[in-house]
Amino acid sequence: MRTLSLGNSGADLQPKEIRSFLESVLELAREAYGPPRRVLLVPPDHTRLHSKAGLLTQILVDLLPEASIRILPATGTHRPMGAPELAQMFGGLDPGLFLAHDHRRGVRRLGSIEASFVEALTGGRLSFEYPGDYASALVSGEWDLILSLGQVVPHEVVGMANYTKNLAVGLGGASAIDYSHWLGAVSNLESMMGEAESPVRAVLDESARRFLSALPLLYVHTVVSRRDVGALALRGLFAGPGPDKNRSCYLEAAALAQEVNIEVLPEGPQTCVVSLDPMEFRSTWLGNKAVYRTRMALADGAGLYILASGVERFGEDPTVDGLIRRHGYRGTEATLAAVDADPELRANLSAAAHLVHGSSEGRFRITYCTKALSRREVEGVGYSWMDLDEALERFRPQSLAEGWNGRPGPQGIFYVSNPALGLWKRARK
Repeated sequence: MRTLSLGNSGADLQPKEIRSFLESVLELAREAYGPPRRVLLVPPDHTRLHSKAGLLTQILVDLLPEASIRILPATGTHRPMGAPELAQMFGGLDPGLFLAHDHRRGVRRLGSIEASFVEALTGGRLSFEYPGDYASALVSGEWDLILSLGQVVPHEVVGMANYTKNLAVGLGGASAIDYSHWLGAVSNLESMMGEAESPVRAVLDESARRFLSALPLLYVHTVVSRRDVGALALRGLFAGPGPDKNRSCYLEAAALAQEVNIEVLPEGPQTCVVSLDPMEFRSTWLGNKAVYRTRMALADGAGLYILASGVERFGEDPTVDGLIRRHGYRGTEATLAAVDADPELRANLSAAAHLVHGSSEGRFRITYCTKALSRREVEGVGYSWMDLDEALERFRPQSLAEGWNGRPGPQGIFYVSNPALGLWKRARK
């Protein structure tokens, strides 16, 4: 099946161009699957607010006036979207169009990938059958067309977000999500972040090949980066089928994301300040992108200050929140020991993986600057704490430029206004 692409590293695609591209996507869909009468759209949720997937969803609904459409946000383990989040991301779309994914009770097992496949990927370090669990609504057989929408951007678990991850994790079951995250943690996130290929990607693509190949499915990818302070540009749009037919749409998107979303710094910051949008980041589960996306840039002994005005909890559900509070972000060895000792953590391996990802492994200091979470709560999970007002007064983020403020080096402050939009690395010497 052919693929579609539009844009480049200097592009700033506008609504007319986006609409024209999506018209071509629907023509490609008609060629492959016939008239789209019953359509399922699968965008990410509000934690990918800047992906432009909300705009794509609105345009597609407008382009399909005769179709029966449902929208199933790929929430994974995140909380279901409420009315404010739906309105912010999807504008005036009818809330009645939306379905909710339940990763614990709303999935169907289509089969599993044998343990030997995982063993080969990890050199024998891990051995488990990977479950082919997908949202029942996705695999119900009622759709003439399924469009998976989302942003390809560096990601701590899989290397590059989106493509088969949007369905295998975003619409996956608890066990599948647990295993994929644990595989990513054991495989070393710093060797995978920003890479198009990884052990986790191999598993997710294999799952899609085996269990989703019969679906009338197309993927639509965005690549987004900053245009200037406070403004974003849609650099590219890519569309095509799943890995059983043609992976080039994903690989082209990943190549552009590597070009526009990864910044290599000649000097590691000693002080890094990261702001978290309060509408996008309400938990450390999400807010720790501030850790994941900057850790490869930070100098040894650096201070990472996270301005977390909206963060009010640790996990996205009570079980995971409780596990984070119990065990904290104390590094790989402590987490491995906790998995051995705590059956509840062992049964929630995505939480264990998150504890690994959110630790500095003692290499730099992480300070959460909060209001809703107290000093006792933040320090209880292994982080340092600073009152948010004190941090805002000290760093004055409204006056900081993106990137270096002052000369690069020990005296400068490196500022990131939204960690979800990129990946920062220190140059190898």
